[in-house]
Amino acid sequence: MNFPFLSVIIFTPLLASVLILLMPKERKTEVRMLAAAGAFITLVLSIYVYAAYDKSVGGFQFIEKVSWVPALGISYHVGADGIALPMVLLTGLVTFTGVLVSWGIEDRPREFFAFLLMLVGGVLGVFVSADLFLLFFFYELAIFPMYLLIAVWGSTRKEYAAMKLTLYLLIGSIIALVGALAMYFQAGARTFDIIALREIGFPLAFQKLWFLPVFMGFGVLAGIWPFHNWSPDGHVAAPTAVSMLHAGVLMKLGAFAALRVGVELLPEGARYWLPFVIFLVTVNVVYGAAIAMVQKDFKYVIGFSSVSHMGLVTMGFATMNVTGMNGAVMQMFSHGVMTALFFAVVGMVYDRAHTRDIPSLGGFAKYMPGVAIAFVIGGLVSMGMPGLSGFVAELQIFMGIWRAGNDPAMQAIAPWYPYIAIISSLGIILTAAYVLRVVQQVFFGPFDAHKWHDLRPITTLDKVSLVILCAVLIAAGVYPRWLMDVIQVGVVPVVTRLVGGG
Repeated sequence: MNFPFLSVIIFTPLLASVLILLMPKERKTEVRMLAAAGAFITLVLSIYVYAAYDKSVGGFQFIEKVSWVPALGISYHVGADGIALPMVLLTGLVTFTGVLVSWGIEDRPREFFAFLLMLVGGVLGVFVSADLFLLFFFYELAIFPMYLLIAVWGSTRKEYAAMKLTLYLLIGSIIALVGALAMYFQAGARTFDIIALREIGFPLAFQKLWFLPVFMGFGVLAGIWPFHNWSPDGHVAAPTAVSMLHAGVLMKLGAFAALRVGVELLPEGARYWLPFVIFLVTVNVVYGAAIAMVQKDFKYVIGFSSVSHMGLVTMGFATMNVTGMNGAVMQMFSHGVMTALFFAVVGMVYDRAHTRDIPSLGGFAKYMPGVAIAFVIGGLVSMGMPGLSGFVAELQIFMGIWRAGNDPAMQAIAPWYPYIAIISSLGIILTAAYVLRVVQQVFFGPFDAHKWHDLRPITTLDKVSLVILCAVLIAAGVYPRWLMDVIQVGVVPVVTRLVGGG
């Protein structure tokens, strides 16, 4: 019997969460160590399954399947392909660094780390689910702890932000669930198995009707315009580690589910609607960057930046070719690590300065040079500088758009793709503007030693977190093949279905 790697990856954080809740509340050090151990085991196993994936075979691997509710065709069915594995690895990285950054939390750390790891278990479950019912089960499990983490440990209108986030995401998931149930009944096979449903050719009219509700329902979590405004508020109100997971992983959860359920199961509907969805995500890219440029709150800058960069992910989906899809999945990974780095830096500055007001800060590179370097690296990734992961992702997305614009089949249904590429490139210029503005105002300029006389030094665990995240961003930019080879194996079958759907 093969070792159940994926189940262990899913249930390690969930088990750690339960054990933490059973511990006495005054054992704070032991709680932190158990949370770190759970996160570390999850990361190590994520690295292992990523490295062990057989690219020559492709498809779903590490499969586990146990009948759950046979009368309804529901099973515990998990597996990972070339799209899911980078997301599992991303989750492991962000979780471990998030736990390290949160080491100093003193307000009910037992409950905080328990809910944090519960959220992580739900996220990992979505990424490896090969059963629609199981996917929605883990999807809701990931949303529930987020409300408590923001409402209890957050700041800046935390109850409002937590309720807004929860309502948006629940409504979106309900809409997507209705679409999934429609597919279940239309298939007539009494199965929620995603692999089996992919082989069922749903009628064209059915796909055109249900693709948009499914894709947009999950797209709410991905921050797609105009259903994006829960996201910056959620980013700002959340504590540091939750912001890291929120922007770094949860938004990718929405994009991943939209791809897995919407695009893969309804390819003809995707071919019909994605050329029009691209207008919405163009607004994401340009509007998000423009709003980020004028923010005074350090966290709001990164929050609206995430809205902008997630627009590029859906834009990559809309290219419907291998180049653009490769870029979209790479962007999900790159942006996840980058925003985790950004929010870690913001948290370190805020914990010491007790303000996120950009005009009030200044000269922090003199006091925390390592943090300044980390933010600059993240900023360069955000701007798409060569040699870093953002360049690899964004270049492929824009090349995919141009390639789609020159494809006669695409020209017949969407002649506007080259113009979309030109307009969305404004987002790169605006990104450079707000990144350079923040670097100048927060980290450079005069340092007021009298005002900031009691700043605490950066801890060793903070430094370890920054080094890990920066190293991954650089490694993915200098030698992207270790990611791209796996991603392409997962993307090619999806694009083949899309082309066949045409």
